[in-house]
Amino acid sequence: MGNATAQTAAETAGQRLDKWLWAARFFKTRPLAVEAINGGKVQVDGQRVKPGRSIRPGTRLTIHKGELEWRIEVQALSKQRRPAAEAALLYIEDEASRVKRQEQVRERREAGHAPAPERGRPTKRDRRRIGEFTGRGRG
Repeated sequence: MGNATAQTAAETAGQRLDKWLWAARFFKTRPLAVEAINGGKVQVDGQRVKPGRSIRPGTRLTIHKGELEWRIEVQALSKQRRPAAEAALLYIEDEASRVKRQEQVRERREAGHAPAPERGRPTKRDRRRIGEFTGRGRG
């Protein structure tokens, strides 16, 4: 019974936005969450806010990361960073937002915008070709 009372007291008190974004696994670290908030990538109820803004269940957030956008409603607060399955229970994403984001990911995958694999140092054959191309090869 004491744990339920503590949880409801925490929910009525609210939680810092940067801590919640970190706990909900939108950002890997709190400094990254703070940077995104200060850069205007996170909005609360359509307004730019500061990282220390207190949020409660029912608050609507818009989060931009790269080309992707999440429109979510906060369902619960969590002081600790939990596994992804538990973190997903902290919010509900709008259906239109989820569909649009999945479509963007699918399009990017089909277009082949995956990062090029690193090859490391040129091989002896590559060095010869570079030399021929730049005119530094044997003459």
